[in-house]
Amino acid sequence: MFLIHWPGSDAFEDSWKALEELYAVGKIKAIGVSNFQIQHLEKLFTFAKVIPAINQIELHPKLSQLELRKYSESKDIKIQAWSPLMQGKLLSNPIIESIATHHNKSTAQIILRWDVQQDILLNVKSTHIERMHNNADIFDFELTDNEMNQLNELNEDLRVGPDPDSFDFE
Repeated sequence: MFLIHWPGSDAFEDSWKALEELYAVGKIKAIGVSNFQIQHLEKLFTFAKVIPAINQIELHPKLSQLELRKYSESKDIKIQAWSPLMQGKLLSNPIIESIATHHNKSTAQIILRWDVQQDILLNVKSTHIERMHNNADIFDFELTDNEMNQLNELNEDLRVGPDPDSFDFE
């Protein structure tokens, strides 16, 4: 999987076409994008021959990006969440703590389960073996509709990373 990491100032056409060539000859198995918003995807579709397999975006309960997720689903693009724990800022949220206590799980496990139940792929980083094991231990329980709604209601469109619409590499 090769990704164009940021849309930048919409200067990604040459990079995408190069990825398509590598994909066409079998040098890479899948291509995708990261941090692309709807307008970036629409521009990509004006020249792309291959639909991105994935769009890796900042996504967590405080930034649910529902409109982008619905749009991506309509184009058969999988969403992968980066910073799903909001760089740890969500781990002491009282609503998430309450749900975690109910399930005898950690707050991180509740958040990751919230993603999985919405068919969101995960990109979770840890250098601690115990956390890696805990992050993977999310398949022996399910959040209720009410719990999912509580987590969905946390959305504030709040980013911890750069905004793809204004982030400039120069």
